[in-house]
Amino acid sequence: MSYLAALLITVAGVCIAVQAPINTALGRQAASPLVAAAISFGVGFVLLTSLSLILGQGRGFLRASGAEPWMWVGGILGAFYVWAMVWSLPRLGALTALCALALGQILAAILLDRAGAFGLPVREISIPRVLAALMVGGGLIMSRF
Repeated sequence: MSYLAALLITVAGVCIAVQAPINTALGRQAASPLVAAAISFGVGFVLLTSLSLILGQGRGFLRASGAEPWMWVGGILGAFYVWAMVWSLPRLGALTALCALALGQILAAILLDRAGAFGLPVREISIPRVLAALMVGGGLIMSRF
């Protein structure tokens, strides 16, 4: 395992945990979770587009225009995630919402790995992987008490 990759994705997990209440506060201010999600994506779009151009990777936009239609769904999924989190966080609290998010990610990851979806290497469903999902599911239940 690459320790740098694990560290990077752990920091990204912290970002998700912090992003959720920030976007929720924006949703309260705007009186709309949908508007907050749109603003969040808009700011991210401007930042990432600017960085792509600054780093000389602008031609990637032209190459991406030839991508298969299913490859564009990631933005829709991300938009749904941001909106769902902004809407759910005040109702569930940060811990429960993030436990539910983690459970969904783990269940999907087990299936994606098993299928080798989108070019991923195939990884079998194993007892440790199932136990990991069950433990997060237990954490989700416990987070409500």
